[in-house]
Amino acid sequence: MTTTTVGPAQLPPDEPAQRLRAELERLRDEATRQKDLAHRRAEFWAKADVVLGFPAALLAGTAGATGLATADARIPAALLALASAGFTAGAGFLRSATRCRANKRARHAWAALEGRATVKLAQEHVTAEDLGELLECRQAALAAYDGEEPQQGQPPLAPG
Repeated sequence: MTTTTVGPAQLPPDEPAQRLRAELERLRDEATRQKDLAHRRAEFWAKADVVLGFPAALLAGTAGATGLATADARIPAALLALASAGFTAGAGFLRSATRCRANKRARHAWAALEGRATVKLAQEHVTAEDLGELLECRQAALAAYDGEEPQQGQPPLAPG
């Protein structure tokens, strides 16, 4: 006759370590994906900054030169100045340069998390403290999108 025991299931002795290792791998994989995404976003916003800024500067210079050329060129100069103002307003509204810097900061933070996770996974034993450290690094990477760059004279914030 077979009897079954009722009660908490016993985990194999290495089950908690396997779960910790699996979570570290998940964090490393997330960091890799987020790093690549932040890199692509930084490139996009850098291009958007050029696409909006260069025509604005070119049109502003052309409008000034056209306006000074002859009195009959007032209307074309005004139209060029309006187009330049539109590009400038668009660039200011989108804040592409700020978004580019934020994504670069985030890319570096995600890369740091990825590197730390890789080092932790290379160790024979991982602990809950290792996971806690990486979760703090993850929070720092998430905050990097909104964070400000350190002011001159202030030390940069070191994660974990």
